[in-house]
Amino acid sequence: MLRKRLGTAWRSTSRVALVVSVVPLALVATAATDSRSATAASATPVRTSSSSVRGSDGRSYTLTNHLVSFADRPNRHEWLLVWAGGDDSGASRPDFIAVIDASKDSATYGKVVNTATISPLVGNEPHHMQYMWHKGQDVYAGGILGDDTFVFNVAELPRLRITGVNLPMDTPCGSAPDAFWVLRDGTAYGTYMGGPNVSGPCTYTDGQVRVGNGLAGTPGEVVHLDSRGRTLAEAPAAIPVPEDATRCPAVPALPVASCANPHGIQVREDLNRMVTSDYVEIRDVLHPQSTDPFLTRETVRVWDISHRNAPRVVSVAHMPKGPRPPDPKGYGDEQRMVMETTVTNKPDHRGAFVSTMNGGVVYYTPDITSPDPQWREVFDDTAAYRAFEPNGPLGGAADGGSWLQTSPDDHYLFHAVMGSNQAVPRDEQSGMVYVLDIRHLVASGGHPRCSIQNMQEVEHGGSAPDCPKLVGVVPIRDTVSANVNIGPHWGALDNFVRDPSGMYRETSHVTRLAVSNYFVAVAGFDGDHRVCMINQAPNGSLSIDGTFRDEYLGSPCVQFNRAQWPHGAAGHARPHGVLFVVADRDVG
Repeated sequence: MLRKRLGTAWRSTSRVALVVSVVPLALVATAATDSRSATAASATPVRTSSSSVRGSDGRSYTLTNHLVSFADRPNRHEWLLVWAGGDDSGASRPDFIAVIDASKDSATYGKVVNTATISPLVGNEPHHMQYMWHKGQDVYAGGILGDDTFVFNVAELPRLRITGVNLPMDTPCGSAPDAFWVLRDGTAYGTYMGGPNVSGPCTYTDGQVRVGNGLAGTPGEVVHLDSRGRTLAEAPAAIPVPEDATRCPAVPALPVASCANPHGIQVREDLNRMVTSDYVEIRDVLHPQSTDPFLTRETVRVWDISHRNAPRVVSVAHMPKGPRPPDPKGYGDEQRMVMETTVTNKPDHRGAFVSTMNGGVVYYTPDITSPDPQWREVFDDTAAYRAFEPNGPLGGAADGGSWLQTSPDDHYLFHAVMGSNQAVPRDEQSGMVYVLDIRHLVASGGHPRCSIQNMQEVEHGGSAPDCPKLVGVVPIRDTVSANVNIGPHWGALDNFVRDPSGMYRETSHVTRLAVSNYFVAVAGFDGDHRVCMINQAPNGSLSIDGTFRDEYLGSPCVQFNRAQWPHGAAGHARPHGVLFVVADRDVG
């Protein structure tokens, strides 16, 4: 839908007729086909099975599994799900979830054992899922350009089943779904970065009204979804009073200025708080209309979610400028493009972090329950670059800071950086994943001392005793893209371990993570389409898992640029969201 409206090739208009009412979904009984076929290239047996749901438009939406045989199927497994799209400009190849064997002791570790394809929709630009999976959850997966969200049941992995779909007409007040957080009751909050389907006033579920400038514009919203993909509530991210008109422009301009373009989302249910980070007026990324750097947002919103179907913004904060020299054009200043957020997890911690994509820094606030959270810069990506290139040209400005996640025990903060500064020659660019020890910072309670104040701290980390300490960094360079390096953009922590009985259980002690090297090709930032596994040693240091190897190339990392998939000769694919998951029967 977004691609069509933005002037690029897109699907038939029959699917995107806009309506203002939300029509419930009707589930269609699983269409169980259990046929056997063989791929033409490898003659590997493939077993197919499909399930379908009916959308609010009356059409049927189908997920088809393509399961290959593998050596130790009877054993319990951990899986890495990768939400991927076909790499073709005509958007004719199916989007799919690749199911990769993530069990380190398996003979088929790193093998793609299933591709579950979506039809009839193609070219949705698969984006993010939830940040971490817990037993019993469904998987929520967004198509950022299709303006649609799919819900998958993963209880019988490596087989998946579709249980819901949310279409553009189901969220008339928002567009461009980005990321999701699943609540304890199995429902989920999702950030919709873009404005309403039609410009003008839009009425949200609780009766509030905001005026938006249209699809992929401003303001965005948070949507509450059930496990069938039905919209339970649309909640405005824009507050009813004007925000700073200079720092919150929109194209076209809004009568009530707002920076509300939520991207990252994390929740503390025990505190009844949700944090979202404002990213950019998304159509300006896909189809630039202005040179105003303030279209790349600098704001973070904290929400009261005491009433789950009526989330309410209780604070909006602008991230402060840091000590680096100002960027003459404004785009590379520390506060630009607040892409991601992550909360602390332990009951006695109330803090949260955010990171900036163009700004290349990490901010922290000690208490998201405060009516006026105070955010401070606590780390500059430049210091991580200096760990492996002490005298190189790389730094935080415009570095493409992306995925950000605290470990469940609040010991570590992980960050993926694409390394996409176009002012640096391509052969000198590099992405990376780094990890900070944050124990002293979160233990400081409501009075942290850490604050990056000068260039010495930009280059080498903060000097205060509670500042995060860099304990590991892995450079990851793009080996394919022609003009700009796109290293790791998204990631997931592995929150499972296997006990002596062979069963999996959740753990708060992380020892590995996965990252994907792809952003959004239509925006001019592609990537080399690899998915890499990274190990964390007991001392916190990071290293590429050399045993997680591509089944065709034999090299570390799974390459999504391949001719053959379980679903056929579909060619290269673009991997984005990643998630560690275990079948219900195999996790305690």
